[in-house]
Amino acid sequence: MKFFNIFFILVFILFAAFQYNDPDPYLWIPIYLYPALLCYWELKQKSINKKAYIGGFLIFGAYAIYKLFDTNGIIDWIKFHNASSIAATMKAEVPWVEESREFFGLSIILAVMAFNYYKSKKVA
Repeated sequence: MKFFNIFFILVFILFAAFQYNDPDPYLWIPIYLYPALLCYWELKQKSINKKAYIGGFLIFGAYAIYKLFDTNGIIDWIKFHNASSIAATMKAEVPWVEESREFFGLSIILAVMAFNYYKSKKVA
């Protein structure tokens, strides 16, 4: 559990740092720093208000669903672009690359938060 949270604190801070040249860094830097903070609190075994997790699930989950069905989103990428590589280059030259990457980023956040939420409930 300790290694898991240290790893994801570093990953989310790194993800946030990569957002400085994104078209909307004011949105994505806080999105990545929020789960990093939750992982930090879990690491320090601070008492985390479960509403922090629930709020994160609701906001990030709703945004992930939006990204899933958005024009040029993940479904369009799979249906119309045959799931072509979204990692070939760092530059998002076509819109579905950026949308798909954002969806997968939100999916990682939701998975890490769900794991910590489940583990913290089991411990308590």
